[in-house]
Amino acid sequence: MALSGRMVRGAFGLSRGFSTSASKSSKAAVLGAAGGIGQPLSLLMKVNAPQCLTHLSLYDIVATPGVGADLSHIDTGVEVSAHVGADQLGDALTGCKVVVIPAGVPRKPGMTRDDLFNTNAGIVRDLATAAAKHCPEALLCIITNPVNSMVPIASEVYKKAGVYDQRRIFGVTTLDLVRARTFVSAAKGLSPDQVVVPVVGGHAGETILPLLSQVSPSFLKFSDEEVLKLTDRIQNAGTEVVNAKAGAGSATLSMAFAGASFACNALNAAMGVSNPIVYTYIRTESAPTPYFAVPVKLGKNGVEEVMSMGPLSAYERESITKNVAPQLKASISKGEKFVA
Repeated sequence: MALSGRMVRGAFGLSRGFSTSASKSSKAAVLGAAGGIGQPLSLLMKVNAPQCLTHLSLYDIVATPGVGADLSHIDTGVEVSAHVGADQLGDALTGCKVVVIPAGVPRKPGMTRDDLFNTNAGIVRDLATAAAKHCPEALLCIITNPVNSMVPIASEVYKKAGVYDQRRIFGVTTLDLVRARTFVSAAKGLSPDQVVVPVVGGHAGETILPLLSQVSPSFLKFSDEEVLKLTDRIQNAGTEVVNAKAGAGSATLSMAFAGASFACNALNAAMGVSNPIVYTYIRTESAPTPYFAVPVKLGKNGVEEVMSMGPLSAYERESITKNVAPQLKASISKGEKFVA
């Protein structure tokens, strides 16, 4: 499947200027807006948001008023509201078309994404519970790690609330595509805008599977050694950042870029502005495991069409069988059991 080289960053191809006379308007929320990802993500949405966004709602348990005041001084037409503490969570969410969740604790050196489960699972459960109550039809975009378990947790919460629609809940894996494009284009001496690298599976270690057999442009070829080297770097890119920050956090700026790009695509789809094709971790009956990152076409109600992953190489098929599927099944089960 050939996808545009601007697929990932396409949502940011809009003019910085914002028209207050836009015929459609909408509200989006960032839950965890005062954190390391939440602040730059909110900035990007305030500055580069689609024209249909008129209200950016910021929520966190501390410090949100300061972040909101700071962002509100930027001269775009997006209204900013700040909400702090559980008592204000309902107001933050009411009327939202898109909800983005970067809330949670980051990784430190030596930790895997799964090590974050015990802390972040409760955070996502509680935020999903509030979203299910106050904006059940919003598109829910989950950044909090481990994404492979957090999306099943949110899904089970929505089931219990009686508002579950699998088309509307997403794990944001966009950063894997951003990194893959960066690393592959550098290895081949091309501009990132010239390269598309599909990435499927999950969003942790060996569950992240770049489909190097399907890289665009098609004239790019990789030796077996290059495939192993690039795959390893893409899978462990998050750890590369965690180690480089030496205990000061994990990937925040690149994740904010990727998360804001996905959120803007979701908002455009929810408002009927466009039908972008994105890769995202969703509940699907068309993949090796119940949840899997696949290419989808977005529409007003979320996933409009699950698209084919295309033909896989022998190495990619073996990776799914031996690594991706078994690890995803374990992570999915862990998330579902947490809510049971």
